[in-house]
Amino acid sequence: MLTTFQQHIVQEFARRPESPMELQWLMSAVILASKLIQAQVRRAGLGNILGSFDEINSHGEVQQKLDVYANETLIKCFSLRQSVGVIASEENEHPIVVHKDSPEAQYAIVFDPLDGSSNIDVAVTIGTTFSILHRPERTDSDHPLDWILQGGRRQVAAGYVLYGSSTVLVYSVGNGVHGFTLDPSVGSYVLSHENIVMPEQGHYYSFNEAYNDKFPRRYVEYVDGIKKGALGKFYSSRFIGSMVADFHRTLLRGGIFIYPETPNYPNGRLRLLYEANPIAFIAEQAGGQASDGTQPILDVRPLEIHQRTPLVVGGKREMDYFREFMLKN
Repeated sequence: MLTTFQQHIVQEFARRPESPMELQWLMSAVILASKLIQAQVRRAGLGNILGSFDEINSHGEVQQKLDVYANETLIKCFSLRQSVGVIASEENEHPIVVHKDSPEAQYAIVFDPLDGSSNIDVAVTIGTTFSILHRPERTDSDHPLDWILQGGRRQVAAGYVLYGSSTVLVYSVGNGVHGFTLDPSVGSYVLSHENIVMPEQGHYYSFNEAYNDKFPRRYVEYVDGIKKGALGKFYSSRFIGSMVADFHRTLLRGGIFIYPETPNYPNGRLRLLYEANPIAFIAEQAGGQASDGTQPILDVRPLEIHQRTPLVVGGKREMDYFREFMLKN
């Protein structure tokens, strides 16, 4: 018998009575927004939604039309929930205050509306990442940034949606990782990957070797080592250039994804709050690990809303060896 996302999350929260109904209602916003976004992704080449929007986002990057659509859709869907106090998006310079002063507002939402958007025009897999944080303890200022700048271990739920050969939603509320595939014939997400466990060791590495002369030498040497059998098997390269897609493969098949700092991005390129934290949350819940090269990603203290970070995430065997290798080098 098929299990829909709605049925699964009711069962999931029944096992965790401390989890409020409002969180279920928030997840329904993810479902609605992702369906709207995937519909536009599916027909992107047929309508006037491909190409750039001729505007620059908060990071100095040219926005794609689908970036803008996805961002506006997520903001609207989350804004309708009275339990949402503050929203932060990779596409917006400042947090968006919605119902912060309402006693019903218990959550902050952060998201990257369309990860890998540079691949939109060539029909490569892209995705949405999201993170849900409980409102912080009341402070004298109760500034919107107080809601957003919380460590990764404060996440109460996180996940991503993958828009590829199928539309897949992967999420966790801190009780394992589950994946759902959108069945277009009925318009519902159906459980397709229950209790995902990342293999302790895989066969693949995701690493943009075109930047070997720019990445720190120790990262390049680590990859050379596992390619040559340092972990008892030979690894193959798999690199899409869309973080969500590369991580999804790593989650299901094992291996390691590595995106270090470069001279142009000395603090790393990926965003801590929108990308690294939700991915790290999923990885740890599935038995994997995630690091910024020196410490677990979920232990990194966020200091600014668009903070960047290196990211290394993978199975236990690859990550244990990575940590040992970094200490020696």
